[in-house]
Amino acid sequence: MALHMKTSETMSTFVIILALNFTALLGQRDNFVYNGFIGSNLQLDGLAEIKLNGLLQLTNLTNQQTGHAYHPFVINFKNSSSFSTTFVFAIVAEMPNRTGHGFAFTISPSHIGGSPAEYLGILNITNNGSSSNHIFAIEVDTSRSLEFGDKDNNHVGIDVNSLNSIESATAAYFNEKEGKNDSLYLSSGDPMQVWIDYDAVKKRVDVALAPMGVTRPRIPLLSTQLDLSLVFVDQMYVGFSASNGNLQSSQYILGWSFNKDGEAQNLDITRLPPVPRTKQSKRRHGQTIGLSVGIVMVVLIALFWELYIVRRKRYDEIREDWEKEYGPQRFSYKDLYKATEGFKDKALLGSGGFGKVYRGTLQKSKVKVAIKRVSHESTQGMKEFIAEIASLGKLRHRNMVPLQGYCRRSGELLLVYDYMSNGSLDQYLFNNERLKLSWTQRYKILQGIGSALAYLHEEWEQVVLHRDVKASNVLLDGEFNGRLGDFGLARLYDHGAIPQTTHVVGTLGYLAPELTRTGKATTKTDVFAFGAFMLEVACGRRPIEPQELPEKIILVDWVHECWRKGTILETSDPSLGDDDVVEHMELVLKLGLLCSHPLPDARPSMRYILHCLDGEAVLSEQALEGFPIDASAATAVIGYGSSSVVASNASSPPQSCSVNSLVSSGR
Repeated sequence: MALHMKTSETMSTFVIILALNFTALLGQRDNFVYNGFIGSNLQLDGLAEIKLNGLLQLTNLTNQQTGHAYHPFVINFKNSSSFSTTFVFAIVAEMPNRTGHGFAFTISPSHIGGSPAEYLGILNITNNGSSSNHIFAIEVDTSRSLEFGDKDNNHVGIDVNSLNSIESATAAYFNEKEGKNDSLYLSSGDPMQVWIDYDAVKKRVDVALAPMGVTRPRIPLLSTQLDLSLVFVDQMYVGFSASNGNLQSSQYILGWSFNKDGEAQNLDITRLPPVPRTKQSKRRHGQTIGLSVGIVMVVLIALFWELYIVRRKRYDEIREDWEKEYGPQRFSYKDLYKATEGFKDKALLGSGGFGKVYRGTLQKSKVKVAIKRVSHESTQGMKEFIAEIASLGKLRHRNMVPLQGYCRRSGELLLVYDYMSNGSLDQYLFNNERLKLSWTQRYKILQGIGSALAYLHEEWEQVVLHRDVKASNVLLDGEFNGRLGDFGLARLYDHGAIPQTTHVVGTLGYLAPELTRTGKATTKTDVFAFGAFMLEVACGRRPIEPQELPEKIILVDWVHECWRKGTILETSDPSLGDDDVVEHMELVLKLGLLCSHPLPDARPSMRYILHCLDGEAVLSEQALEGFPIDASAATAVIGYGSSSVVASNASSPPQSCSVNSLVSSGR
């Protein structure tokens, strides 16, 4: 009897242990953490391997190859439940500025085996874009593939069944301390962490990126509505896919955490393996000993050349007679080079039609600046550079970005501005609700930019035409005050004079109809652009949105039609909520319409617009009665009806036209 009871107790204990182990095994299938991969049983193929220190290497420096690594168990995604994952990666390029292709986190119904190079080992030329793939991926891409519409060679994208990302962004993370995005260089070799979350209820994917050790950013890099129930099948594999093309990088995963039914467990970064660094040249001890006196002399001469000739030439500058007037504002190239740590990508703030802008800190004064390197592959760059020097050198207004100075050297044209800590306005208007401004803040910005334009048109010693007023050229300081910037297209003429004919310049959606016919920029063409700017601030969308319904593609037409129907407030930005001052919203929308009038004489002056915004004048409703019913026909000239304008891709935000801008000889 006692023996029977003891046997029963033993069997019960065995069943309990077996059940616990089975439960733990199920947990390991759907919820796992790898702080390094020592002892893991990941399924690997291609170039993928686990190093002795626990580092997962997806690819090595081998041409045209792929590497894959998968969690060993299939995961049940029936009903497309939510999931959360995070991992730390590092990409080490074979040589600086010669990076291979990237890698991707993937969820797929089987072990994928795509092509190398731009296909990242996920898909190939025959199945890219097919709905039968049932593949979801987050690509970390270090090579720009034009056939997939990549924006640059340093971006993160959300892919569904295709390498044409449904949404992508240049690598960056939201810096909580400074309240702005900081750039990241994916191929730097520095470990970075990615967080990916899918909410099956809200049908939303969020992707965040940050340097390893930095707390997860509050604002994700990517956030988009996506119903993965249309993509997933019941049984899916999770893992990584990477590839190299003719250029190579080594891609590493240091740690990985996944949870199908909740938030992924945090990684212990203190337990993650280190990343190896490639060395471009290794001196062997035996070779060093065997160097002859002659070789030593050659080395010494080479060092002398590097130190005293090449490095001196690095900072060579050019000075011409016309610069004497602006001499006190001139910076040395050496100071600007050191301020940006050699104009590294991590200091890049953005790119425009005429150059790149970098963040820097002047070493002597510790002042933060923004440094614009003007593109100058033709004489256009020099003309734009001189235009900006001439127009901004003496202009001073609280709502304009101050120009601190400039620099010229062989092959380099540089402008130095005050640093605007909150970036450009467009990212707050069109950035998928990640960054938003209240209506009070927007209205204050409109007043500020209106004041700056009134100053340029009427208050300075010459008339200054900005010719490129738009949200991306409005920068925000630390208090979110609007500052008008980028005077690369500016033009001056004396008060009372008639502006000379020039080629069309500006941005599609902001160009006055008469400008494409006559080529003459006037204060009225600036007013037209300001009208488009007012409407985009109030409506939260760009002047031309090809993906909208036909009646909404051209913003001014839609607002005008709603005004005729008495529903103009329906065009306001829905993200603003109900706490807006209705009178001010109506005023801005109606002023925007009036400024966008196809007939230049019907547009108000900037002084009158400013008086209306400040409450010192009342906008007459009769002023809008004359707005032509066929405004769309006139507005269409802006984007599609003039051979003088170089149109941008309709699926992209408006881009500056390719033009030849001439500066008046009046200065």
